[in-house]
Amino acid sequence: MADSSSAPADDEASPEAGTDGAVSEDELEALRREVEEKYDFDNFGPADMAKMSVDEWDAAFDPDSWIVGEELLDRVEEELRYRVAIREVFAVLERVTEGGEPRILAYSDEGYAVVYPDGSVEGEGTVLRDVKPTVALCSMDDFEVNEAPATVRLPSPDEVSQGTGDFGNRMLQVVAFGQLLGGLALIGAWIISPDVQSIIAPVVGAGFVLIGLFLFVTVANARLSDRFRSEEYRDRLRAIGVETGERPAFVPAFDGDTDVEALVEGPDGEPLSSEG
Repeated sequence: MADSSSAPADDEASPEAGTDGAVSEDELEALRREVEEKYDFDNFGPADMAKMSVDEWDAAFDPDSWIVGEELLDRVEEELRYRVAIREVFAVLERVTEGGEPRILAYSDEGYAVVYPDGSVEGEGTVLRDVKPTVALCSMDDFEVNEAPATVRLPSPDEVSQGTGDFGNRMLQVVAFGQLLGGLALIGAWIISPDVQSIIAPVVGAGFVLIGLFLFVTVANARLSDRFRSEEYRDRLRAIGVETGERPAFVPAFDGDTDVEALVEGPDGEPLSSEG
């Protein structure tokens, strides 16, 4: 990779480097084994990248074995489409050109990232933090790219349901109602019936009532959370232009925007961006 934007943020000088910057093969191999034990490269993400020192980065990602060019863009495209499909990444993906050179553009309502054939990445926001580790992994020859579905599609805001887990919420409500009813029955029996004089009955009854109220509050909170997340997702879909077909204003334009290849489809199966 030619650009340092794909490297970790740690700019400390290598402690292994001498006046000539040489590191023995044995030392490099030892550091490489240490890095492989320390990081889970099957689930490598932005947080891991931020933790890596320059030495660890150089050991893990051997520049002589990096994949670049069109092959790298193909691998990044496939991996990002897979991550969008499983909703690990929220973004619109497009193949664009600039000066006749291919690029991959990823953007959402919170930023964008442009991937170049040499493996460098530029952009801003959360999308950039999602894309950088993907590019780093796809540039490694031994990384197995996940196969994306034939069609990766973002829904329209109207297709987003209010939430999930309605059956579970209803079951909790039934349990809560039973606890509340049982608790009130015990307390009522202790008050009304002269045969029930034990202090255990009202104590247990109060416990049932508290459990019932707690479960009702839990269900209410879960429903509100689902509703909030659903509405937030609808707003994000509108912001990236699934209804209008227009990119957010902060996404840069390219001289090849008359020939855009959409990698993620819109609700109607058409490209999301009207630039193409």
